Amino acid sequence: MAAPLAYLDHAATTPLRPEALDAMLPFLTEHFGNPSGSHAVSRAARAAVDEARVTVAEALGCDAGEVVFTGGGTEADNLALSGVVARRGGTVVCSAVEHHAVLHATAALGGRMVGVGPDGVIDLDALAAALDDTVSVVSVMLANNEVGVVQPLAEVARVMRRAAPDAVLHTDAVQAFPWLDVATLAGPAALVAVSAHKFGGPKGVGALAVRAGTEVEPLLHGGGQERDRRSGTHNVAGIVGMAAAMRATVTGMQATNARVGALRDRLADGLLAAVPGAVETGVRANRIAGCCHLRFPGIESEALLVLLDDAGLCASAGSACASGALEPSHVLAAMGVPRSEALASLRLSLGLTTTDDEVDLALKIIPEAVARLRACG
Repeated sequence: MAAPLAYLDHAATTPLRPEALDAMLPFLTEHFGNPSGSHAVSRAARAAVDEARVTVAEALGCDAGEVVFTGGGTEADNLALSGVVARRGGTVVCSAVEHHAVLHATAALGGRMVGVGPDGVIDLDALAAALDDTVSVVSVMLANNEVGVVQPLAEVARVMRRAAPDAVLHTDAVQAFPWLDVATLAGPAALVAVSAHKFGGPKGVGALAVRAGTEVEPLLHGGGQERDRRSGTHNVAGIVGMAAAMRATVTGMQATNARVGALRDRLADGLLAAVPGAVETGVRANRIAGCCHLRFPGIESEALLVLLDDAGLCASAGSACASGALEPSHVLAAMGVPRSEALASLRLSLGLTTTDDEVDLALKIIPEAVARLRACG
């Protein structure tokens, strides 16, 4: 398969950073030990995991002993919600725009959702009304995976202190980590989930920060790894690669935000000018730098994605095909976006490797594709 001419789907996954690959290679070859063993080969692997744990802890603003390595963001979210409820009882409250890993876990636990405003920000009054002494955990993502809206976790925590002081706050920071100072902004959260492949690390590895005083019942039972919070042999190469990607991401975050934010603005402004009737979703000033979310009334996003893919442009839509029927994004529905517009949405997500040439190509291809579809409609 030929490489795409423009990859604008970094919110789905990112290219592996060279720093991550370099860090991983030794643990895919000569340093193959199981870190749970006691001999020299195992001790070398354990030392690498311990070093990575310190790096992850610094990036998440917690102590090394509070880091739990997982198989990704979905597992981290499920461990946080199910783990707290299993240990403490009670129920879950989450925002209506969470990732499905949180929404489905909340539903499975008999929890409830709180709405958001047209800007995608959680309704704090509705949150307060939903809280009582039966709530043990509240889950509000730091940055949304579809529209990039940043949530006010400090304000969420203040509402919780008044209405449900015994509940703990969990945040899915998977989309936030490449762009935001998670160590600071997620400070009010007792539980913080991240996934390596969203910031240049490998797929299949993530972490959950479980701050001191917060206990979770494990989802996986076995050898007692991760202080009995997540059993299973460590993915040493993945963990080391995640730590290397984290370190590089944090170091370069300010410069990356400035460069990619400028590219995103040029892309969004160019498409709004070039496509009649185009609408930008949410408030740009409260969105992570890599997210450009637009709606093109009069077309269907799935048809648009086919044309873009044929032209060498990778993107995604704010809608998904379920059981053969096109359904609008739950995020856009929660924001009050009309169904017809939700089904005409396009998420263009930029990242570290995005170039001016890719933006130029998108500015050429997308208006042409939308015009073609409208002409056929």
